[in-house]
Amino acid sequence: QVQLVESGGGLAQPGGSLRLSCAASGFAFGSVAMAWARQQPGKMLEWVSGIYAGGGGTFYADSVKGRFTISRDNAKNMVYLQMNSLKPEDTGLYYCAKAAYSIPGEYEYWGRGTQVTVSS
Repeated sequence: QVQLVESGGGLAQPGGSLRLSCAASGFAFGSVAMAWARQQPGKMLEWVSGIYAGGGGTFYADSVKGRFTISRDNAKNMVYLQMNSLKPEDTGLYYCAKAAYSIPGEYEYWGRGTQVTVSS
C-alpha cells in the first residue's frame, strides 16, 4: 500500500525557513520521480518542485526558484523540501506526490499535506 506522509510544516516568519519531509512507503521509491505541490486559498494547485528518480534532475516553479531546494534520500525513502526566504505568499497546504515513472510528469499518489503559514 502506497503511503506518503508529509511533516515539517508550521508557522514561519517572512524571511524564515522551514524544511518539509515526506516519508514514503509501499513502493520502489528509488525508481520513481517525486514532487511537491501546494494548494493556496482561492488558487489552483501549483507544482512547486520535482526531482527525478535518481536525484540528478530537479525542477522548480518560477515563484520558488532560488529559495527552495528539493532533495531525496533513496536509502531512507525520504524526499525533502528546504524552504528559505519564505514569503507570505508561500502560505498553503503542501503535498508530496509520487510519479508513475522515473521522470516528473504523471502523478498517481498524494499525501494528505502539511500546512505552511508564513506570517509575522
